[in-house]
Amino acid sequence: MSKRTLSAAGSILVVVVVALVTAWTQSGSDDDARAGGTPSSAVSSSARAGSGLPTIAVGALPAEARHTLALIDAGGPYPYPDHDDATFGNYEGILPKEPRGYYREYTVETPGSDDRGARRIIRGEGGELYYTDDHYASFSRIER
Repeated sequence: MSKRTLSAAGSILVVVVVALVTAWTQSGSDDDARAGGTPSSAVSSSARAGSGLPTIAVGALPAEARHTLALIDAGGPYPYPDHDDATFGNYEGILPKEPRGYYREYTVETPGSDDRGARRIIRGEGGELYYTDDHYASFSRIER
């Protein structure tokens, strides 16, 4: 390779690294600002409502999901204590953006499955509830 080619490649690499570091630090600063004391009550009702996610009535949920809702209301016990009531990271970014620890996840039993299956209920600190039956690929806001 010529010196000119190496120099251009080095310049491009520097630009890419700077862009990645900038994007990474800006995305973290939003979470840090929220974690620094903004109460969940300051979150807009539209954010808590699901920001355009489809909704599902409790009565339209499978019986196992309604059972999981009853367990959540009662505070447990949960069928998978090592996994249920654990932090849900929202890494897919489908739910409204909130600070880490805002969302908790709960298993919805799947008849015939030999593992936890793909169905979950997610609860936010503000009381909002979401249902997924495809392991976080999509969500519906549960209307109570």
